[in-house]
Amino acid sequence: MKSKLWVFRPIDPVQRGALAQALSISSATASLLLGRGVTTIDEATAWLSPVRAHDPFLIPDMDRAVDRLRQAMQKGERVCFYGDYDVDGMSATGIYLSFFRGLGAEVQAYVPHRLREGYGLNEGAIRTLAADGVSLLVTSDCGTTSHREIALANELGMDVLVTDHHQSDEYMPPALAVMNPHRRDARYPFRGLCSGGLAYKVAQAYEIKYGRGGVPLDSLMDLVALATVADVVPLQDENRLFVREGLALLSRGARCGIRALKQVAGITRECTAETIAFKLGPRLNAAGRLDEAIKGVQLLTTESEAEAKRLAEDLEQLNRARQEMEAGIMQEAVAQVESRALPSGIVLSSRGWHLGVVGIVAARIMERYHRPAIVIAVSEDGIGKGSARTVPGFDLYRALTACRDLLLAFGGHPSAAGVTIQGSRIPEFAERFAAVAETWARETHSVPTLHVDSEVTLDEITLQLIQEIGTLHPFGAGNPEPTFAVRRLDILNARVVGEKHLKMTVRQGRSLPFDSIGFGMRSLEDRGLSVKSPVDVAFTPELNHWNGYDRIQLRIRDVRPAGYE
Repeated sequence: MKSKLWVFRPIDPVQRGALAQALSISSATASLLLGRGVTTIDEATAWLSPVRAHDPFLIPDMDRAVDRLRQAMQKGERVCFYGDYDVDGMSATGIYLSFFRGLGAEVQAYVPHRLREGYGLNEGAIRTLAADGVSLLVTSDCGTTSHREIALANELGMDVLVTDHHQSDEYMPPALAVMNPHRRDARYPFRGLCSGGLAYKVAQAYEIKYGRGGVPLDSLMDLVALATVADVVPLQDENRLFVREGLALLSRGARCGIRALKQVAGITRECTAETIAFKLGPRLNAAGRLDEAIKGVQLLTTESEAEAKRLAEDLEQLNRARQEMEAGIMQEAVAQVESRALPSGIVLSSRGWHLGVVGIVAARIMERYHRPAIVIAVSEDGIGKGSARTVPGFDLYRALTACRDLLLAFGGHPSAAGVTIQGSRIPEFAERFAAVAETWARETHSVPTLHVDSEVTLDEITLQLIQEIGTLHPFGAGNPEPTFAVRRLDILNARVVGEKHLKMTVRQGRSLPFDSIGFGMRSLEDRGLSVKSPVDVAFTPELNHWNGYDRIQLRIRDVRPAGYE
């Protein structure tokens, strides 16, 4: 098994020494900070200290939005919170419902059906809501590019407030307020908020201007954390605060819907970002993929233990069905890829695929072949709708812009996007997309890489270092887990545990021996290595709790022959 290309983050030793001395931290921790773009003592202090929230009124149109919401509260208007069908949209809608219900408002939620209505605002839903007497429509995770639909809402007598974090057009839609940190005129100091974070900032702004509501703002942090981690926005700045505090609420199960969801998912330990990404998030997303996403909103906002249990069990069944469907589509997708020469950008399509699962399959294909991938489900009427995922460094949004003349619609982020296309144009689109990816790969010499924060010695891996690393939590997109590298380790013993996990005890020179674990790495022989030869190891240090004792363990990210470049 071939090792990845290790890319060491460039670190100025003078800056590292200055940070380490000024803040009384280890050189390894100083390297971590520098690798995240933290170059001054003030910036480093901010990273190592509790994060402070920014003024919500720096978000574009915030003042106008909370004034309109206040007017709706005072006049008893019917307000609808319209969310996307993913975890971010569900969580943001749940935040709005919880906060404004606490003010006694007449509020309702609407989440479009993925298959029948598609992403974002749609004409049918707007007409239905207007007929129901809704006079104020508040979007979550959609609306920035919905010019035509918002104009229709205005014609039907509805004001529209947009909370969205997708890439914005030069021209804003005709909404009363467009609260998007990616607007060119945005003055907000952090652009990485997801829609759940934005909904929280709206609630925060409302409370600042008009007084405390019936729901404490802190009690909404679990929903913000769900949205932030599940939507893979950068865990930097305010998002670190949101996720850190939200994980504490999730761990306690303060919300009955979360308690029920944790029970069906078999979660008994404290919640981490990985718990959201791999346990809670997929079960909530299953509602939007295969059924009605409003079930996710109902689970996150119900105060009935019985209803929470019923909804959680329903989501568990949907998630199992999603897993089975995903496995079948993945098998067909791999067969398509391997039936021809492997392009630099992969586009796959089929009439038999379920639209709710193509995003997951696109991510799996991207990971398997280390290429940007788009997986498209073609409907009976010949319209293809798909999801795109990408490798680090390749900007999907820019690549799709280069193909926009072949698409009916597209939107999203640099790392994830959606497309709509006439089925007959998919071959031409696949060729164009592959050419764009080929140009990028040729210019960047793209190969599977592992980014290493710093080279260290085993003597530097101490309890103090692990405690310092703990201050940088939570880890995720934009704030990855630390990865260190140690060269020329002697292997004292090695074996496979749990059928496929590599367990080693290593030493560097006369250092203390360290246990290490490489999950899914199988044996040394499978990787072309020998216990008799020294190795270089890239790893994340952590505490391993076992039999009442805490021991430092190296969680292996990659292992290669010593001196390999």
